[in-house]
Amino acid sequence: MEEKDVLIGHGGQPASEQADTTPQPETASMESLLEAEGLGLDFPKQGEIRTGVVATLGENEILVSIGTKSEGVISGRELEAIPAEERAALRVGDRIPVFVVVPEDANGNVVLSYVRAREERDWEEAEALLESNAVYDSKIIGFNKGGLLVPVGRLRGFVPASQISMVRRASMSGDTPDQRWGRMVGEHIRVKVIEVDRERRRLILSERSALQETRESLKDRLLDELQVGDVRKGRVTSVAEFGAFVNIDGADGLVHLSEISWDRIQHPNEVLKVGQEVDVKVISIDRDRKRIGLSIRQLQADPWVKRMGHIKEGQLIEGKITHLTKFGAFASLGEDLEGLIHVSELSEQRIGHPKEVVKEGDVLTLRVIKIDAERRRIGLSLRKVDSPQYADLDYKTFLAEGAEQSKGDETEPEE
Repeated sequence: MEEKDVLIGHGGQPASEQADTTPQPETASMESLLEAEGLGLDFPKQGEIRTGVVATLGENEILVSIGTKSEGVISGRELEAIPAEERAALRVGDRIPVFVVVPEDANGNVVLSYVRAREERDWEEAEALLESNAVYDSKIIGFNKGGLLVPVGRLRGFVPASQISMVRRASMSGDTPDQRWGRMVGEHIRVKVIEVDRERRRLILSERSALQETRESLKDRLLDELQVGDVRKGRVTSVAEFGAFVNIDGADGLVHLSEISWDRIQHPNEVLKVGQEVDVKVISIDRDRKRIGLSIRQLQADPWVKRMGHIKEGQLIEGKITHLTKFGAFASLGEDLEGLIHVSELSEQRIGHPKEVVKEGDVLTLRVIKIDAERRRIGLSLRKVDSPQYADLDYKTFLAEGAEQSKGDETEPEE
């Protein structure tokens, strides 16, 4: 019997009995042939990101097992790109992401990059942040003439000046970028991703958008715990003709123009500026409309009350007529105090207009008949100066003033 060489395949059976009857093209690659025989390897593709295991840490190269017939290699410029502290922290057995630079070089090696893999993952995260509209916490690492530099992973994002919060912009000063932005380096910042362009390596961030979302969530929490009468410390975020917005604990409340100062002002910027720290009192809360009313003046001493310290209802006081209206005459009482003599309090007789009794510039003795502290108004009367109903009060006042004068005389030193 003629002997022939027999090729033995898997399972101890002749290969001829196991052969795939599917015709193979002559140009079939080694990869496809191996796969057809069930011996295929997971061949890497250029630009692919894989998770590998550090096999060897050398001075000039790092070998990483990625499931191929031989380890991939990180060397040359790809090795130098790894920050020194990260390279020193690597250990054999660590699982790391790697980017396939070249599936097979002239020496048959798979060329890998650790830094590019991390960057690709960061681009993916940036895109996810853009899609989800989520807020990202980071810190300012640098600046240029147009704005701030903020990292997102290993990527360097840019916050244009127009996207920086009003509070942060209000605190800047100077003409050069270093003067404007320099002292902000190292500060914490919350941003949103508003543009991602991998090809141009462009990553644009916004602090203003992030703060808007943060304010809404913080305001909900603040509204739950805030009570009318609470006193908080806040910072002015913006001013308008009708008032100023003050941020307290991350949420904005409105200080109406009338609640800024006891003195009459035409615009909030006469007293306040953006970025200024102020104490405010909560005077109203509208939880349905999510509005908070604040006051600055209610935490300050009312100068009107202080000036009114020596004035009591019923007393006589000297006043100068300042102007006339159909309903009465206004009189200056000194110390920026002014009272109204209603037309009915000018004379015992019925008159049609105050000019029938007084004129501007007249200096008269008047009686204080009403003090409205809440509305800061003083009611005066000319016709009740000699009224019998005040006779007893006038007599007591006379005695008190006399006693005070005598006391003063007794304390005068003898010559």
